[in-house]
Amino acid sequence: MTYNKKSVEDIDVAGKRVLVRCDFNVPVKDGVITDDKRIVGAMQTINYLIAQGAKVILCSHMGRPHNVLDAELKLDKKEKKKIAELPAEEQEAAAAAALEKGKKDITKLSLKIVADDLAKKGINVTLAKDVVGPDAQAKAAALQNGEVLLLENVRFHAAEEKNDPEFSKALASLAEVYVNDAFGTAHRAHSSTAGVADYLPAVCGYLIQKEIAVMGGALEDPKRPFVAILGGAKVSDKIGVINNLIEKVDTLIIGGGMAYTFFRALGNTTGTSICEEDKLDLARELLAKARAKGVNFLLPVDNVIAREYKEDATFMRIYSDSIPDGWMGLDIGEKTQELYSKTIVGSGTVIWNGPMGVSEWENFASGTKAVAESGAISIIGGGDSAAAVETLGYADKMTHISTGGGASLEFLEGLELPGIACLLDK
Repeated sequence: MTYNKKSVEDIDVAGKRVLVRCDFNVPVKDGVITDDKRIVGAMQTINYLIAQGAKVILCSHMGRPHNVLDAELKLDKKEKKKIAELPAEEQEAAAAAALEKGKKDITKLSLKIVADDLAKKGINVTLAKDVVGPDAQAKAAALQNGEVLLLENVRFHAAEEKNDPEFSKALASLAEVYVNDAFGTAHRAHSSTAGVADYLPAVCGYLIQKEIAVMGGALEDPKRPFVAILGGAKVSDKIGVINNLIEKVDTLIIGGGMAYTFFRALGNTTGTSICEEDKLDLARELLAKARAKGVNFLLPVDNVIAREYKEDATFMRIYSDSIPDGWMGLDIGEKTQELYSKTIVGSGTVIWNGPMGVSEWENFASGTKAVAESGAISIIGGGDSAAAVETLGYADKMTHISTGGGASLEFLEGLELPGIACLLDK
């Protein structure tokens, strides 16, 4: 999927109310943001709009609020049905408990913590008490040039994820221009990511512009040899990605748990390693397709295995075609690390999605480290691989780390992303 979309620089924003969809779904522990990268990522677009004299209205989701429907505490149909099936004497207590959880979510998932963080970063921001209610409307109308308003969590409205036209229209009525800068949610057709574009001229911010340029450029016009590295647990999670990349790459490197499904498909023993028995035929088809396309399809030649799925499990290294009963593969071995690193170093373009092993455990992280240390990684396609390079301290060695897990996967799969497709073409 090729995108050539207008950016925030291609539209006049001076003096206009601009609704900006950001991804402020940041991790919070004990009332403290533990990773502010998503907020930092939005700063370029926010600062540009302020400098241009726009009246900036920021919106985002955070988490998945429980029972917060239309910014009020209500039980949804599923929960009402579930409670109705309980004995009569238990129903009142169950309903009260569910509503109490909703109250906690309103506090826990409020964007006030984001507003406070933006203020620390020099953005003078006002937080609305609601999303499309009286407070948001009044504060949006009162904005002066260069001022910033942050709406409350858009998922406090059930209509947001349903892409309800009335909610989309109400959200759009706050502004005159829409800017989507939330690549992490661009694969979702929600009101704040796509629906509002039916009512406002819509362009992308700097974050999405960079994702389109870097990832799109790599897929459409890569410097060769073009190498893709895919890890993770299941083949089924990456079927579309593998199919799409086989059409484009010169070499496809496989690691992580999905490798054992391919091993089994080739007739090898895999012990108690993770394996999708119902995907063996699919694995054979993908191997055959790669051969037919002349793609170098690399699987591990040796593995690090253990008897238990534990951080401190006793482990040993063994060739991939002879994993014994009672043992499971948890990382790629040294010979595979050398093979993969040599292949990566000699490449022109590299896309990586998914760790090579259980990289959060030191004993089984060496494969992921070896790939990261190769020095030739261009693009990290979000998700677990992005988390792994951050945790292992290799983020600064990467050309680009995508801000979207699910979105980057669908991008690599060649699917249309609703939050980008809805933007104006150049």
